[in-house]
Amino acid sequence: MQMPPLDPNVVDLAPSGPVLTSYDEEHVVTYIRLLQAEGQGADWQEVARIVLHIDPDREPDRARTAYQSHLARAKWVTEQGRLLRGASSK
Repeated sequence: MQMPPLDPNVVDLAPSGPVLTSYDEEHVVTYIRLLQAEGQGADWQEVARIVLHIDPDREPDRARTAYQSHLARAKWVTEQGRLLRGASSK
């Protein structure tokens, strides 16, 4: 697997389907940063600004939607990864 970009641009809505996508692979670092920020109790607006490159003061709805969809996808990818590791170890 090729090394994912460290700070890729994001779309307004992260994928939501039941399979991992090339977008997921490209945004693994973004997902990790979102999960770390949430774990540290970071303000979602600051995370949207820094990680997603969307200004919540200028585009509050877009920033909130992008933040929520990418965080949800990050959690799903993490859970999916656990499921895949569990299946391969049997």
